Amino acid sequence: MSDIVNGLGRAGAYGALGVVLLVLGIVLVDLLTPGKLGRQIWEDRNRNAAILLSSALLGIGGIVFTSIWTTYENFGKGLVSTAAFGLLGLAMMGVAFLVVDLVTPGRLGATLVDPEPHPAVWVTASCNIAVSAIVSASIA
Repeated sequence: MSDIVNGLGRAGAYGALGVVLLVLGIVLVDLLTPGKLGRQIWEDRNRNAAILLSSALLGIGGIVFTSIWTTYENFGKGLVSTAAFGLLGLAMMGVAFLVVDLVTPGRLGATLVDPEPHPAVWVTASCNIAVSAIVSASIA
């Protein structure tokens, strides 16, 4: 029975850490794009903004999953590792966004929250998933 209680405690701690990292992902995307992201998605029903945010959340979720899956035997070390790789993933997604912004015409953030569908959102979303895959592959 103590194994179940111990497992539930660990799952709760990793789950809480995962939620914090996801919230930080939302904040990052909100900072990189003009306007309020919540309004863009829930009130304006902006598909570009929704795809961009979804890709960031999937990317961070993938990194957290991989870090937990390959976690250290030491619970504390596993939590620190998951937090570190999650924060690294967020930072790298932010840098990748800025690099794509530098090599494309106009302001990428404004393009991605434009109400008209734009192919740049798929490129940026793919970049988020690619960064996530790279960080996830480095975890071991």
